[in-house]
Amino acid sequence: MLRDDDPPARQIEKLTRINAVLIDRIDRLEESRGSAWSMFQGAVALEQEVLARTRDLERAMDDLSQRNRELAVARALAEEANRSKTRFLRAASHDLLQPLSAARLFLSALTDTAMDPHQTELTDRLGSAFESVEQLMHAVLDISRLDSQRIEFNRQPVPLDDLFRRLAAEFAPMAQAKGLRLRFMPTTAVVDSDPIFLRRIAQNLVSNAIKYTQRGGVAVGARRKGALCWLSVHDTGMGIPAVDRNRVFDEFQRLTHDGGAPGMGLGLSIVRRACAKLGHPISLTSEPMRGTVFRVGLPLVGALPEPARGADAPLPVLRGRVALVIENDPEMRRGYQMILADRLGMVPRIAGGTAEALATMGEEPPDVILADYHLENGDTGFAAVEALRAAADRPVPAVMITAHRDPAIARRCAAMGIHLLEKPVRPPELAEILGRLLA
Repeated sequence: MLRDDDPPARQIEKLTRINAVLIDRIDRLEESRGSAWSMFQGAVALEQEVLARTRDLERAMDDLSQRNRELAVARALAEEANRSKTRFLRAASHDLLQPLSAARLFLSALTDTAMDPHQTELTDRLGSAFESVEQLMHAVLDISRLDSQRIEFNRQPVPLDDLFRRLAAEFAPMAQAKGLRLRFMPTTAVVDSDPIFLRRIAQNLVSNAIKYTQRGGVAVGARRKGALCWLSVHDTGMGIPAVDRNRVFDEFQRLTHDGGAPGMGLGLSIVRRACAKLGHPISLTSEPMRGTVFRVGLPLVGALPEPARGADAPLPVLRGRVALVIENDPEMRRGYQMILADRLGMVPRIAGGTAEALATMGEEPPDVILADYHLENGDTGFAAVEALRAAADRPVPAVMITAHRDPAIARRCAAMGIHLLEKPVRPPELAEILGRLLA
């Protein structure tokens, strides 16, 4: 503080210090103002950056929403295309298997006639050609169903001995043509599975075993182990090298030493897919030059008292028995008539629908009913069987024949006590089924 009595030098010194302090305060004030301005400018820049990034995010969200809408439309179109494919294959399976089934019946009737060696060779080659077409069609239909996300299974108790008898009737001619022994071991096991897909699994395994076996034979059996029953298919073929044991389950894979065996390499792929969907474990063991064993683990649910083998020779049981056939296709009607009358010695009565079947039956119920599922004008085999049983006042044994692999059909057959037979119809299998029903 300045005093009046301070000498001039002292006053100058004090004024100099006061001036320095004021200048320092002014400098600090200016620095403070500059920092606040910088912060203000930074805040403005940050806000602009946030606004820019927000606009970018909004554009990205709009683009993502558009892409999601496009994906939803594409998915809906793909699902509709898949449903259309399923509907087409379902319709095509009936339209294609119907004439193929009729041709099978006619070819079987032809083989029962006297033929010279050249004609026999021709019929054998025709049979092989039909077999190839059937396998390809079944493979396409099986893969289509197994790839579907909405596939339904009709799980139920399946007696393996019944399955083995049908497989024996189906594959005996194929094994005999190659000079191979084909054995199915008797079993009392009853397992839990889908009967149609379990049969397809076994068909592919047995067919592959016969194809890739040049001498010796094929044996099919079942062995209980814990809660599972292992269905096994043994062959005495060339074996599968260790490096190939995984890829044989892929599509269109065939072994290099297959010897020109027919097929497209789809059978084991179908086996793997079906087992995965049904939860059945599958294993493979093989020794070079010794053979191969495929095993499928099936949940064991019970056992029959003893294997029923009454249908090994069905012809004596069938001779003179009356079979009422409900089929709207003229070629199939003629084919059934030839097989039932000429080969099996039965008395066929043919009708095209439910009303005609009732008129044909009259007061004498047949011994067995053979009904095609898909008839005309909304008529079905189920309606025919129900009407005939009601008119006969007893549960006449019945076989439902269809090209539709629909679990709903299988469930209704099981509920009505009707045996289900898939097209194309094989006469040996038909004879085996009829023999068991009428034994």
